[in-house]
Amino acid sequence: MTERTDHSTSNAATAVATTTQAAAAEAATDDCLLAEALRQRAAAAAGPFPASRKIYIEGSRPDLRVAAREVELTATATPQGPRPNSPLRLYDTGGPYTDAAAELDPIRGIAPIRAPWIAERGANAPTQLSYARAGITTPEMEYVALREGLSSDFVRDEIARGRAVIPANPHHPEAEPMAIGRHFKVKVNANIGNSPLGSDIPDELEKLIHAVRWGADTVMDLSTGEAIHATRDCLLRNSPVPIGTVPLYQTLEEVGSPEALSWERFRDTLIEQAEQGVDYFTIHAGVRQQHVSLARQRLTGIVSRGGSIMARWCQAHGRESFLYEHFDEICEILARYDVTISLGDGLRPGSVADASDAAQMAELRTLGELTQRAWDRDVQVIVEGPGHIPMDQIEANMRAQREACFEAPFYTLGPIVTDIAPGYDHITSAIGAAQIGWHGTAMLCYVTPKEHLGLPNADDVRTGIVTYKAAAHAADLARGLPGARARDDALSKARYEFRWEDQFNLSLDPERARAYHDETLPKETHKEAAFCSMCGPRFCAMAISREL
Repeated sequence: MTERTDHSTSNAATAVATTTQAAAAEAATDDCLLAEALRQRAAAAAGPFPASRKIYIEGSRPDLRVAAREVELTATATPQGPRPNSPLRLYDTGGPYTDAAAELDPIRGIAPIRAPWIAERGANAPTQLSYARAGITTPEMEYVALREGLSSDFVRDEIARGRAVIPANPHHPEAEPMAIGRHFKVKVNANIGNSPLGSDIPDELEKLIHAVRWGADTVMDLSTGEAIHATRDCLLRNSPVPIGTVPLYQTLEEVGSPEALSWERFRDTLIEQAEQGVDYFTIHAGVRQQHVSLARQRLTGIVSRGGSIMARWCQAHGRESFLYEHFDEICEILARYDVTISLGDGLRPGSVADASDAAQMAELRTLGELTQRAWDRDVQVIVEGPGHIPMDQIEANMRAQREACFEAPFYTLGPIVTDIAPGYDHITSAIGAAQIGWHGTAMLCYVTPKEHLGLPNADDVRTGIVTYKAAAHAADLARGLPGARARDDALSKARYEFRWEDQFNLSLDPERARAYHDETLPKETHKEAAFCSMCGPRFCAMAISREL
């Protein structure tokens, strides 16, 4: 009996060991497949722009080198011979993904350019807002100043006043510093993330690279399906721009229903994501119990995912939102990691019929109160704005936000100015985005052609970003931002002189510009032609004008 028992035990142990080894081998195989998929997606999505090279602007210390992109221009033909045109320097968010010399390894991640600065400050360092209020210019502030063509003192003062933020979690050293504020370039955010119905980690990495290559200034990971933590970690380690999240989404995935949410579970999620390196959180603390009834008469109710979750929780428990009640504790966590708070507009209108209603304005007043409470704890603040607003209400909305929230940076989704164009809402929203950017919005959240219809893919991300970069740049022009017109003038000059290559290369999307031209005039000799396929060789207005 003893021998049989020992033999049986030995067989069981062998079986367990064999199973464990098989599981480990399978896991290793899965890891290798994932690594290869990530490398393939990164290589396919990245790449330098035509006639462009990565350059670096030197700062006050050897490890402070500000990335930019320089476009080489062809010479202008004159009767006296070719006249050279100087290269044009462009603001560049692409990190290594627009650098021909970059070697990409998504498993290792990109270079942690801020690591030396973070190490010097040590643990428990103050926030960027704390430093600015103390009159200290950080390397991040100098980086922003060189990037924007401004003085470091100006950047520091705008941060100190709360009119600008630098989202820069020390646990995300890979991020290149950038500023969001009404006196800086209008920025563009790209929302990505998987859903329970689609996408995986390689898909999301591809979207990230597409977003930053085409000009996204920040990226929000709104993942709600499986592997949320692993997806976010991959994005953070490979992102040269700040990453934002909505921590409520992960908390809801873990507890299963809005009613089961609690402050304790939400707090744990905040700390987990802050430890990972998330740079800014959207938190819907402005959706109070007393506001929920104001949305009941709306045509489209509450369209914010976070807003509807918190409204459901308040109704189920018959009490005030735990996000509002524990807001000071939230700020203590954010200050510890220098995570910027983006005060979510949970009651934003989801149709032009609901624009500027009592629910939206009640929440806006609460966001002003929360702005002051966050500033009291040295937390940087962004305030989120409306989704669907007709054009005649855009300026009034911007003015109301500025007054209610003490000029904290405004971050708006669109706004979408008409509800009749599903499939084209990247256009209907860009119309509103350009206008609200002109009136002072600091950052625009892009809308893709899939808005209201489905989960965007990598090409939708590209379309959304390019559309919104045009809207943001139009706002910079209208506001008279110094240097904003240089690219317009360079492209217009190239167009008038029929320097087709320069027209393509100076555009927001050189690949698409070239492809559209080559559909009808594909030969290389056509790049020297003084006409396009619309007017032809006899009726080109610019050619006639030059002859005059």
